[in-house]
Amino acid sequence: MTAKITPWDAADFLTTPDRIAEYLDAVFDDGDPATIAAALGDVARAKGMSQVAKDTGLAREALYRGLSDKGNPQLATVLDVLKSFGLKLSVTPIGDTA
Repeated sequence: MTAKITPWDAADFLTTPDRIAEYLDAVFDDGDPATIAAALGDVARAKGMSQVAKDTGLAREALYRGLSDKGNPQLATVLDVLKSFGLKLSVTPIGDTA
């Protein structure tokens, strides 16, 4: 008997708002811009890229391009995409600021 191996895709597991928020929180915590763009793309694919394009008013092709590990989306795009996910960006202090 041989095992069937399929590629792992984060989008397959981003099925609830809590999972999406935890995933993006971890990626933003890492801070790598390419990883952040790719993770936003993972969530957009999980939500349906066409629906995200409709919600944001951006072209689907532009979203695929910008929300990849090679993409460099503008801040306005990131905020629009997060809003389409039902999320918002927030800021917290790093470590002890006293």
